[in-house]
Amino acid sequence: MANKSKHHLTVSIFLFLVILSGPTYARFIALRSTSDLLSDGVHLTLNRFAAETSTCDETYGFLPCTTSVLGNIFLIAVYGFLMFIAAKSLSDGSELLLEILGPGIIGGLFLPILGALPDAMLILVSGLSGSTETAQSQVSVGMGLLAGSTVMLLTIIWGSCVIVGKCDLKDSVAQDAQDTKGFSLTESGISTDIWTSYAAMMMVISVIPFLVVQIPQLLNSTSGRHLAVLIGLIVSLLLLVSYCAYQVLQPSIQQRKIYYVKQKRVILGFLWHLKKRAMGKLLKENGEPDEGIIEKWLKKTVQAAARNPGSETKIFEDFLIFEETKREQDLLDVRNHSEEVVEGVESSKWTTIRAALLLLLGTIIAAAFADPLVDAVDNFSDATGIPAFFISFIALPLATNSSEAVTAIIFASRDKRTTASLTFSELYGAATMNNVLCLSVFLALVYIRGLTWDFSAEVLVILIVCLVMGLLGSLRTHFPLWTAILAILLYPFSLALVYVLDYVLGWS
Repeated sequence: MANKSKHHLTVSIFLFLVILSGPTYARFIALRSTSDLLSDGVHLTLNRFAAETSTCDETYGFLPCTTSVLGNIFLIAVYGFLMFIAAKSLSDGSELLLEILGPGIIGGLFLPILGALPDAMLILVSGLSGSTETAQSQVSVGMGLLAGSTVMLLTIIWGSCVIVGKCDLKDSVAQDAQDTKGFSLTESGISTDIWTSYAAMMMVISVIPFLVVQIPQLLNSTSGRHLAVLIGLIVSLLLLVSYCAYQVLQPSIQQRKIYYVKQKRVILGFLWHLKKRAMGKLLKENGEPDEGIIEKWLKKTVQAAARNPGSETKIFEDFLIFEETKREQDLLDVRNHSEEVVEGVESSKWTTIRAALLLLLGTIIAAAFADPLVDAVDNFSDATGIPAFFISFIALPLATNSSEAVTAIIFASRDKRTTASLTFSELYGAATMNNVLCLSVFLALVYIRGLTWDFSAEVLVILIVCLVMGLLGSLRTHFPLWTAILAILLYPFSLALVYVLDYVLGWS
């Protein structure tokens, strides 16, 4: 009897230590098959405990991974920030190189691809590694990024640009810097030039590969899906080459991009300077002068004059220079600004080296951290039960597109037709590259690895958003405020549609 009590006491102490040690014993998962560890069914509990705590593999054998919800949120934030750095480095390097080289083959062929590289890299690694089953599971992360990036550009960002850039509409033309109609849904908005409409038309054409791969689903055929993916891949690559060739043969498209880059640097540079030195707005919300802020400016001016007579004008020097630059830019007509001679960019050796280093840095970071970011998203999906598509649809575009999104919104806020035209051309161009380059990568993965194409709901969402916003941008050049509301509402509609079709109706 004493031996039996001693045996139970030993087992109890052992179990207590196992509970306290937690994940330390997860590494003994390989001992499941041993039948003589513990009899009386206790080993079953240990096996279940080990399975729940040892389900992730370290990327590259050393990068951290976790199975906890908070841990994966942290990893997604860290890796997402690194992808943000990569996207920004590639964007800055591309802009520098475009300014140095000017319009040509590099600007029309090479740089648009670099702009979509972070998204393409994430899509590539989502289905590249692991077994076919693992790739089939993780490739939904790539589809989520592809759909989420395109939808975010054409809904939330597009609509926000209309709201912040709204002016009075008169005879379907926005009146620069005039905003007296408030939030009138029909009399306030933005207008663009005809070149922006052409960019929207090209975006509509770029959805053709999505239609091709959906043909077997429309015909309820399973045998032709693999062939449809191959045909869609070929069509997508042809459209990619055609789009890049169009930009090479139309230098005005690249000149618009250069103009956009130069304007953006002036605006962002001034905002940085203002943030560093400004003491506050001179006007209150109701438009009346803020006497407190004005007294501060006057006090600073008097003190500067007392210390160094004549220096009071220096305080406003940078602001006056900016205003003069702004006034000169306002004289540029939206119809011929793309024909201006690009000046002021010195093709120095240092600038070229800087551009190359930024491009190299962005490429290395994107290549290194795309895989662990996809793994973190997949692990978070496992830990929460939330489909990986929705996580990547919402979170990953914030990492790869947030820099350009903020820039576009700031740029559009200048309340000018010229800046609005360039901003929306950039948005349409980015969506087009998603539809041809990123889709080409995705289709190549599906075809080469023999994965199953079951993304009908996701493709339908992309088609709806691209066609609605593309036809809207193609058929008109002015966009009242109600169009912004329509665009923004398309974002939650897209999420809801995928959920209903995939997880309620089981449509694939």
